[in-house]
Amino acid sequence: MNLSVLVPVYNEQYLVEASLSRLIELEKSEYLGMIQVIVVDDCSNDQTPVVLERLKQELPLKSKKTEWLFLRHNKNQGKGKAIQTALNHATCELTVMHDADLEYYPKDLLKMIPIFINERADAVFGSRFASGEMRKVLFYKHQLGNSFLTFLCNLFSDYNLTDMETCYKMIRTDLFKSIPIDSNDFRFEPEIILKLSKRNASIFEIPISYCGRTYSEGKKINWRDGYRALWAIIRYFFSDNIYSKDKYGSQMLERLGRADNFNRWMADTVEPYLSQNVLEIGAGVGTMTRKLIPRHRYVATDINPLYIRNLKNFSYDKPYLSVTYFDINDLSTINYSNNKFDTIVCLNVLEHIENDKKALSNIFELLNNGGKAIVLVPHMMSLYGSFDKVLGHKRRYSRGALIKLSKEIGFNIFEIKGFNRAGTLAWLINGRILKRKKIGLIQIFALNILTPLFRLIDRLLPIPPQSIIAVLEKK
Repeated sequence: MNLSVLVPVYNEQYLVEASLSRLIELEKSEYLGMIQVIVVDDCSNDQTPVVLERLKQELPLKSKKTEWLFLRHNKNQGKGKAIQTALNHATCELTVMHDADLEYYPKDLLKMIPIFINERADAVFGSRFASGEMRKVLFYKHQLGNSFLTFLCNLFSDYNLTDMETCYKMIRTDLFKSIPIDSNDFRFEPEIILKLSKRNASIFEIPISYCGRTYSEGKKINWRDGYRALWAIIRYFFSDNIYSKDKYGSQMLERLGRADNFNRWMADTVEPYLSQNVLEIGAGVGTMTRKLIPRHRYVATDINPLYIRNLKNFSYDKPYLSVTYFDINDLSTINYSNNKFDTIVCLNVLEHIENDKKALSNIFELLNNGGKAIVLVPHMMSLYGSFDKVLGHKRRYSRGALIKLSKEIGFNIFEIKGFNRAGTLAWLINGRILKRKKIGLIQIFALNILTPLFRLIDRLLPIPPQSIIAVLEKK
């Protein structure tokens, strides 16, 4: 594996050389093929820039498999911003933060690497308060404040960390880059933990050594940062800005996933048609998967590598659940030749596909004779609006168009019905009239609360359904 080390620096003219030189020790790791060190000077106003300029020439000569990159901010923006700048240049599989002082020991990073290999970790944190080899006895009141903030962070994230403010946080780079970071200062620490928890990240802790320094020696964090961290914990507990903008519409899908009652309604609607041998196409973060298992055989697929890793972590202790990449446009991306499926679940997928006929034909091919495909698609092209564009919808379907397409492929229409009539008005107002590009949290909470009522009256409403569900049989 390869490791990117992010080093934010501010006014560390006396310590930064020794701190960076310590990183050469990482070359001893049998697990690391290459180390990338990205140093960001956050507009230091002492002699730090002079020292870094010299190290820029000297350090590459002392290291064999370490690449060095030195960057500088034109104005001081804070630790969090320096981390963001460095992260933009990270190219390795794993990323870790390292301070420019001498409080932490890079040799501890060597113990983190195997956990990613052996335990499928998404992140590994170093704890200064677990039983490490040694730690300097210092700042009891500071530790009390850290313990209190860690307690609050654990309470809101449902993790049981022992050291929330630790610098040594090693995270898979693709996961790290997919999380939008808002904090420019030490509020970065609770922000990244709370957002990792909302992404269901698998986090491990190991004990590390620690040699804290006094304020006279240059320690920068103070009680004001603790106060800011407190409010950051509350802020990011309520925030759902946990996906950077991407082609998968992850931001919108995550927010829709919060409406658990609505998703339970959808799962309960399709569940009666399921067999014990199921393929789910477009499983996403596993919203439906979690509600439709266990089964004798359940294969969850997606094309987003972040979704796939999340689902693989979830499937770790579930022998009946397997997770794999599958592009519905290309049958060669899944191994099925001697082991087809009795049920295929394809919810909110076809509308994303340019050639939906080919995609539905591939579903037909993957089914055993007599098997059923459960297909949910958005209803009525007249409803197509800003929400559809954000989600990447190519089209919406009429009942007749979906029936015609299915019969052309060879499917028998076992059953077709409308779903979520109450949602039609909301989609029309938000997507067509107001042209909004995201669904508000209040709307999601309202949807979740009102769903039990919608379930009762759905068939009685004189409104076209927002979606249609077709149960297609391979004869």
